[in-house]
Amino acid sequence: MRVADAMSRDVRVANPDQSLLDAAKMMAEGDYGVLPVGENDRLVGMLTDRDIVVRGIAEGKTGDTKIRDVMSEDVKYCFEEDDLDDVARNMGDLQIRRLPVVNRDKRLTGIVSLGDISTTSGEMQPAGEALSSISEQGSQHAGSQARPH
Repeated sequence: MRVADAMSRDVRVANPDQSLLDAAKMMAEGDYGVLPVGENDRLVGMLTDRDIVVRGIAEGKTGDTKIRDVMSEDVKYCFEEDDLDDVARNMGDLQIRRLPVVNRDKRLTGIVSLGDISTTSGEMQPAGEALSSISEQGSQHAGSQARPH
């Protein structure tokens, strides 16, 4: 099965110059735990609810702080046509629960999560293995501008 068959296409994109308060409101409205951050039609970062808390509030930043000041700039991603089982294993190796999905022009088309994989693939093994790897001690929110495989 391909990533395109499982991913969520309902994705809101934040601008790096928006405030953390704006991002938190978008997350609350859409029940999102992560927001892709885009600028000039390109993915430039990812912002998680954890980023807001750990890199923002815990460091004394306010709701007026710009997203760019706390987002993760190194972004892991996958392509729409990638094999879902391969992506799930890569997510486990990278210890991440969600990946932005891009087309061959590297335009954001969606997000795939372990939840998407587990409810779509028909078998829990790839998602379960990935979750087990992610849950290992030392798991971090990580990323780089390279594909996960």
